[in-house]
Amino acid sequence: MSGSSRGGLRLGVNIDHVATIRNARGGTHPEPLRAAKAALDAGADGITAHLREDRRHISDSDIEDLSRLCASLGKPLNFEMAVTDEMTEIALRHRPHAACLVPERREERTTEGGLDAARGHTVISPVVKRLREAGVRVSLFIAPDPVQIAVAEAMGAQVVELHTGAFCDAIKAGETDHAARLLADLQEGARLAAGRGLEVHAGHGIDFDSVGAVAAIPEVAELNIGHFLIGEAIFVGLDAVIGKMRSLMDLARPS
Repeated sequence: MSGSSRGGLRLGVNIDHVATIRNARGGTHPEPLRAAKAALDAGADGITAHLREDRRHISDSDIEDLSRLCASLGKPLNFEMAVTDEMTEIALRHRPHAACLVPERREERTTEGGLDAARGHTVISPVVKRLREAGVRVSLFIAPDPVQIAVAEAMGAQVVELHTGAFCDAIKAGETDHAARLLADLQEGARLAAGRGLEVHAGHGIDFDSVGAVAAIPEVAELNIGHFLIGEAIFVGLDAVIGKMRSLMDLARPS
């Protein structure tokens, strides 16, 4: 399968949880770098990796390897990072294609909710400025909230990634009416962000059942999906699961 997107919608594959499996036992297997290569071969348009403060999955050496791989293939690396001095310096050293600023709490299992850009603007704005000056494309991972979107634009972020977790959870729980309301919020958030000149991405919790509705939002340019793809790959293989996800995206957003 070609690595190019169709219908204007790109697929970024987050390979964090390959590293989670590796770190559960130690050693080097399975290798996130090998997963990244396989994902790109299977049709992913780019790779996403989150280097956490506690290094619970992706490591510093993984980022070095992924940076070299993506640069050699001309593919984007999306570096998810907390808004800290340490992560800012790492991002400036590697200069990935994009840096997605996310909230991070040591006790959480995964990223919970979007970044509160409005409350944290005095800390976030200087990081956005430094990254942009270094040629890194800056994204803020936020809820589809008008205030957060307006603040993201004011800070100078080029991209917002809308948090889809609540919508995906409602789909899983069979909460049809609640899911419909949350989808409407995502649709309106995407429209508002695009109207402000921001590129719109979406991610968190997306699986085969929820991808179609999110992919159908016309302003969304990229989906970032990780945990579900890596988990499902245990049963059918990474090539097959990415191929199916790509097909569902293309069905929702025909060229």
